[in-house]
Amino acid sequence: MHARRDRMISILGAMALGALLVMGLGTAQADTLPDTAERVQQSVVGIATFKPTRSPRADYMGTGFVVGDGRLVVTNFHVIPESLDTERRERLVVISGHGRDTEIHHAEVVAQSVDHDLALLRISAPSLPALRLGSSDAVRIGEELAFTGYPIGMILGLYPATHRASVAARTPMVIPARSSSELDERRIRALRNNPPMVFQLDATAYPGNSGSPVYRKDSGAVVGVVNQVFVQGGREAAVSQPSGISYAIPSDRIRPLLDEYHANGN
Repeated sequence: MHARRDRMISILGAMALGALLVMGLGTAQADTLPDTAERVQQSVVGIATFKPTRSPRADYMGTGFVVGDGRLVVTNFHVIPESLDTERRERLVVISGHGRDTEIHHAEVVAQSVDHDLALLRISAPSLPALRLGSSDAVRIGEELAFTGYPIGMILGLYPATHRASVAARTPMVIPARSSSELDERRIRALRNNPPMVFQLDATAYPGNSGSPVYRKDSGAVVGVVNQVFVQGGREAAVSQPSGISYAIPSDRIRPLLDEYHANGN
């Protein structure tokens, strides 16, 4: 009788220890995204044009994020306007901060890659918090990442929105052109014969998310840049009927722009 009781106590003790171990494991694997997103938001900025005589004066174009020394901003090439109305003092700007608490910084393009749809901007302002670039080569299919940006920014305002994003595939992607004049014979041939590889994300992005950093949930290291949304039925459908399929440029494509910038003595 005592042996049976002792055996039952041992079994119950083992079960209790197992439950504690499971609880401990759950704690160790707690979701770190809220903390990471809070840090990332400090480095996410709006890309806009600013004209003093216009109402509203800022015309929001997309999202960007700060890297390097805190005065460099990465965004998509297709986000940058083809031309500015300099006679009416229109200029390219970066908007930091959130909601109504924002600051406008003059910006200039210092490096760009049309084929990879990336642009590097330099802002004339005190340094902002910068994000670290991770290795996009290490990203695996099925891995869950996140991105933060300003979907439909001029309507919803500069309030950063964070979305989870599973990596569905690495796939060839046609880079969006701002106009037909950019699709010269050389570029068309390159896109047909050797299109850049991008991440296909199982996530919903919207107009305004272009240029958003795609990052690891635990460290915040940037591994991609949102640049396109798969749309059926026209641009308006991206808002009313989102496909849930988005694309991102691997972050390793950013490094050549940084190298070019520093090679010019900056």
